[in-house]
Amino acid sequence: MKNKLTPVFYFIFQFAILNSQFSIINAQLYKSDSPFAHTYSIVAFDEKTGDMGVAVQSHWFSVGTIVTWGEAGVGVVATQSFVNPAFGPGGLDLLRKGKTPQEAVDELLKSDEGREFRQLAILDAKGNAASYTGKLCIQPAGNIVGKNFSVQANLMSNDRIWPAMAEAFQKSKGPLAERMLAALEAAEKAGGDVRGKQSAALLVVRAKSTGKVWEDRLVDIRIDDSSAPLPELRRLLKVHRAYDHMNNGDLAVEKNDMDLAMKEYSSAMKMFPDNLEMKYWTAVALANKGMMKEAIPMFKEIFKKDKNWKDLTPRLLPNGLLKVDGKQLEEILD
Repeated sequence: MKNKLTPVFYFIFQFAILNSQFSIINAQLYKSDSPFAHTYSIVAFDEKTGDMGVAVQSHWFSVGTIVTWGEAGVGVVATQSFVNPAFGPGGLDLLRKGKTPQEAVDELLKSDEGREFRQLAILDAKGNAASYTGKLCIQPAGNIVGKNFSVQANLMSNDRIWPAMAEAFQKSKGPLAERMLAALEAAEKAGGDVRGKQSAALLVVRAKSTGKVWEDRLVDIRIDDSSAPLPELRRLLKVHRAYDHMNNGDLAVEKNDMDLAMKEYSSAMKMFPDNLEMKYWTAVALANKGMMKEAIPMFKEIFKKDKNWKDLTPRLLPNGLLKVDGKQLEEILD
């Protein structure tokens, strides 16, 4: 008579086999401790400006630190599923050497034993894109390459996610960052990651490099851990745009164009009317240009809401950030 396993022991036996097989796969394919970034993403190009971007959302902590890669004048990369992080810098290096996105994708995958578990998208500085979805990516999974973009997703709740992203991007208008975010929001509306959501990231780089990395990254926002990463990403993108207006206002002041400066400052404050920081530095700029009639009421309003700004104001005189005389300072602080 043959020995038979009870149902309980049979289950344990099968689980042990599966666990052993997964351990072997893990040891072979993920020697670099590749993280699980099952997710959806987009790489895209702005025809008007030449800027390039990559955006992503996932139910994984700090997805932007491993999935999104970009370099001004070169291109952008999204590497996901069972992530091979080396595809990020490796893809950019291949583009820098003159490879097309498709050639870069092919070369990276050729040397990767875990290629069937990977998902990869690369876009160059001309808007050409290529992407790949391995056969062993957790389903539903897929990718679409279109004019100036590629969308890709895996471990989704359904197979409508990446088509929804492609449609949203193609129909959207405005700056590249907002268009990519619209694609992410369309993915979430269509069902999103079957596990839920946790982190998101948005990166936009210049068409041409200035040689200064801090200037070449036009937008670089990450939400590392949130129950609502996309709403938070949209909120921070709005903050980013408001501070763009503030920076433009400061530049206008330097050029003595106060009409343009006030237009930029007003645009920022309209976006965030309760932001005292924006109002404060606007008031400082006005005072520095001798426009005390406009500056003083603004200072008064700020000080009434938060006296710490009043305490700060005299400290700006020694280093020349506030250029007023003693009498004017008294009027401001009165």
